Amino acid sequence: MNAPAEKSSTLVHRTGAGAPETARVLTASLSTVKKKTFWSQLKASLAMFRNPKSTAGLIILGVFVLVAIFAPWIAPYDPTAQNLNETLQPPSFDHLMGTTHIGEDVFSQLVYGTRGVLVVGFLATFMATVTAIAVGVTAGYLRGWKSESLSALSNVFLVLPALPLMIIISSQFQDPPLIVIAAVLGLTGWAWGARVLRAQTMSLRNRDFVQAARANGEPLHRIILVEMLPNLMAIIASSFVGTMTAAVLSLTTLAFIGVIPVSNLNWGTILFWAQQNNAFPEYWWWYVPAGLCIAFLGVSLALINFGIDEYVNPRLRSAGERARAMKKKGINVNTAVTEVLQDDAAVAGAESGRSASGRSTA
Repeated sequence: MNAPAEKSSTLVHRTGAGAPETARVLTASLSTVKKKTFWSQLKASLAMFRNPKSTAGLIILGVFVLVAIFAPWIAPYDPTAQNLNETLQPPSFDHLMGTTHIGEDVFSQLVYGTRGVLVVGFLATFMATVTAIAVGVTAGYLRGWKSESLSALSNVFLVLPALPLMIIISSQFQDPPLIVIAAVLGLTGWAWGARVLRAQTMSLRNRDFVQAARANGEPLHRIILVEMLPNLMAIIASSFVGTMTAAVLSLTTLAFIGVIPVSNLNWGTILFWAQQNNAFPEYWWWYVPAGLCIAFLGVSLALINFGIDEYVNPRLRSAGERARAMKKKGINVNTAVTEVLQDDAAVAGAESGRSASGRSTA
């Protein structure tokens, strides 16, 4: 019996009367596969910032950024303007957060101090992250003595005492500019991120897609930028957030202990002058707002980091997706579990009651 002729992608030719059917299968042209680019991979990697935790953290951080950008229009006074007739005044309509011992407006100092903190924090974090990517990815992709040398360099900077080194370098300048402070913080903050990126790159370089790209003759820069770097975006973002948190805390610490001159206005200098003039605890409006700003900025960076962790960790991501789906349906996870347990107990009690009544009847 002759096999039935295929209707799709098959051409049937009869060579003669009673001759068997011959079929020629025409292979359909394959759809052109869209080549992956760095920007398409980057867009997919930015999905880590779409969960509620990251969104809340980005909103808080965005508020601080807007305050830093529009500081001249937000601050009602010059932050260094003195008014000896209004010294140590509590918060009022004229001075929203009170005044200092020489009549300076605390709210204006706080607004301009936000600019100093964010500028130094972002500059230091950018320098540290770029250095960590260059050293860590290179050390992870290369083999042999080159990789070991870069790893040893990271270990050296990892064990350096960061705070004493920052104090020594900063004290060499009478009035260090912000770029110098950021460079010192970036110099001492890249080693940990480089080690993490090196370990992850060593894992990626043996993956199938990297080996396939290498076998296809892809250039080195495309393998790193298109194939490997987008898969490292979550770790890079987490390292960026952690480095910025450390940079902000280091800056405020250096300002609070008096290493950075008071001309570089930031939240740490506000705390420094409050401590020097015995503002604790009576004049709370002098030091509490600066401390709250440091805390809120730390909370925003921590929320962003939690969101990145939820994106990277499959267990956290699936648990978060299930919890959000149940919340949309109006179901409380703990309540649902409690109800199930109660229902099971009621069923078990009913069954035991029925069995007991059956035995008594018998």
